[in-house]
Amino acid sequence: MMNFRCLLTILSVFFLSTFATAQYTVHKMINVGYVYQNQSFGEVGGRLLFLKNDNVIYRLGASALMGSADSKFAIMPKLQADVLLNFEKNVDFYHSYYFLAGVEGTNKYVAPKVGVTLFGLLDLTAGYAFPLGNAEINGKQLKGVNVNFTLNIPTVFIHDMFK
Repeated sequence: MMNFRCLLTILSVFFLSTFATAQYTVHKMINVGYVYQNQSFGEVGGRLLFLKNDNVIYRLGASALMGSADSKFAIMPKLQADVLLNFEKNVDFYHSYYFLAGVEGTNKYVAPKVGVTLFGLLDLTAGYAFPLGNAEINGKQLKGVNVNFTLNIPTVFIHDMFK
């Protein structure tokens, strides 16, 4: 648990220091998805997207992973931080894809990840999870290959849909 707090503190200081000198626009999103981490989990949560220009985008999020582990229902909290990169110039359709690098952490594991996102709305990432100590969920340790498939829905879209 101490390692998770230390990692969270370091990530917070890093991301907050990068935002200290510039004016960023913040967009709120709801995310739903699928996570494979030695078990299958559904994911529901929220993200904040920090945007100054469309070459580098920062995202911070929190969500809940829900699924069956060892035939018992389990829920885990998840925190994540991502950087989306696309330096392509003179494109007709404003940056349709981004390369993604980030880290996600739960109370059971920490997983660095890389991947690609389409318009910042549809993410496909993969990484490797490192367990925090001997943390287990229903008797099963969550370590190894980590795969995420996520749909990010801007809250502006939801608001406009119900007008």
